[in-house]
Amino acid sequence: MKTCILAFLLLTCVGICHAQKAPDRQQFATLGDFKVESGQVIKDCRIGYRIYGKLNSAKNNGILFPSWYGGTAKDVEYAEPWKAIDTTKYCLIIADALGDGVSSSPSNSLKQHGPRFPHFSIRDMVESQYRLLVGKMDIVHLHAVMGISMGGIQTFQWAVSHPSFMEVLIPIVGSPRPSSYDLMGYNIYARVIENDPAFQHGNYKQNPIIVPAVMLSEFASTTPEHKVKTMSRDSFAVWMKKVQITKTRDWNDYLYQTKAVIGHDISKPYGGSMQEAAKHVKAKMLIISSRQDHLVNPTPAIEFSKLLPAKLLVMDSDRGHVAPDFNDPQMRTAIVVALEGE
Repeated sequence: MKTCILAFLLLTCVGICHAQKAPDRQQFATLGDFKVESGQVIKDCRIGYRIYGKLNSAKNNGILFPSWYGGTAKDVEYAEPWKAIDTTKYCLIIADALGDGVSSSPSNSLKQHGPRFPHFSIRDMVESQYRLLVGKMDIVHLHAVMGISMGGIQTFQWAVSHPSFMEVLIPIVGSPRPSSYDLMGYNIYARVIENDPAFQHGNYKQNPIIVPAVMLSEFASTTPEHKVKTMSRDSFAVWMKKVQITKTRDWNDYLYQTKAVIGHDISKPYGGSMQEAAKHVKAKMLIISSRQDHLVNPTPAIEFSKLLPAKLLVMDSDRGHVAPDFNDPQMRTAIVVALEGE
């Protein structure tokens, strides 16, 4: 999987090569006014999505793949998930998460632009996808939900928000809630964005270049060992020059998704008890974590797996958060086995 991290919590991928790729697969579903967990309302909410394969007559062969932090459904194509998901058998539905710049976001809302956009949660992302599936696609049961990074975080939320809606759950480098280490990193990143003079409290007219935030994301995306191995000391100055002209997606979008991840906790409705949250999980789970992940600490996911009859795959790679790769035989086989119920 060809990846280049440009924002703090995930994979932002480059390059695309899929034989089935159409000129433009992007579709949208309009949800109308969408009330979020805070009580605020996203006006004229719409959700983007892309489809590979076809729904069967029972409409129960769908696999939902929510986008990762800062990434879009189109970006997920770069990871080539069909290498593990047979799209001749399953219907792969790649959904754009709220705040990704395709689905309703601070950057693209006409009525609630920028900092006027309602703050949303991971739970709201899941509910918007549920409304897409049930209300717009007439799907009442999925075969699976799976995702990477914030997509994996959304997968954990699906486990408790709609426990009977799917047969299989595969969160990849996700977490049922951030660890203390994660919260430190995410809050540092949020403050770097908010305190940058160019950010202007989110009221900028042109998306700024926030160099420290880009540097921080790259710093935490892998491990010291991997960075030293792949970037020579002499090339650092060249990298710094590139960082100073790096254009990213909208910083309000990044900040809103960051705050959604900060507030994420699947145990919230159960008094903070992960044991109680685990009791509500009905789908079979394959949890894939990365032991050396510096962005999404693997401990909460690993500990949650012990509360379930879940299968656990812990990758041990100095690539850290970007270790997931659908070309990797071990990961691919584990996913295929989980989907086939073997």
